[in-house]
Amino acid sequence: MTSLRQRMLEDMRVRRLSPFTQRAYVETVARFARYFDRSADRLGPEQIRAYQVYLATERGLATSSLLVAVSALRLLYRVTLRKRWSFDDVIPAPKKPQSLPVVLSPQEVVQFLDAVKPAKHHTILTACYAAGLRISDAIALTVPAIDSERLVLRITKGKGQKDRYVMLSPKLLAILRSWWKVQRPRHWLFPGERPEAGAPEWSTVSARSPPLRRNRLAKLLGRSDDRLK
Repeated sequence: MTSLRQRMLEDMRVRRLSPFTQRAYVETVARFARYFDRSADRLGPEQIRAYQVYLATERGLATSSLLVAVSALRLLYRVTLRKRWSFDDVIPAPKKPQSLPVVLSPQEVVQFLDAVKPAKHHTILTACYAAGLRISDAIALTVPAIDSERLVLRITKGKGQKDRYVMLSPKLLAILRSWWKVQRPRHWLFPGERPEAGAPEWSTVSARSPPLRRNRLAKLLGRSDDRLK
């Protein structure tokens, strides 16, 4: 590990950024450096501008992906390397479009969930829908987080590293109990291949469940991809 990467990781840990965010930022900076075949601390505003143009035009990245790159580079140069630039000018952030979310009908939700055959994936997605969870919240659920008496789920270190409670319906409780009775997980409700290592990354889960891919979901529901973007 280079000293620059180590310093950047320390800066992120001090700020309590999530492991997922830390990994995304480190990977972003690594790709930036590889693009110019030089260490990031030897690159400046001109290279940053050229890289942003490359990401937006040649790569055609979505606004959300561009914002991750902007955040990673700003942290590197403003915090780790302590540059005194005008960051709104040197590393501008793209304007995020204000679009309405896709809302599936109850029938479409049932149709989608029925197409997800692996029991683990089906239960994870059902929990997301029934309790309004993010994917990261669902795969990080633990057995003690299920309060069957008060009918709530405890979400630990969710977005923004915040804990919260969400409502647990009797029907979802029954589904989670059925999953537990079959798998008998000890701590993580949805353990990975190595239970001692914790829950799996969602990228691993989604890659193993083809119906979760956008084009398959569009085909499944008989809709165009535009509706699902």
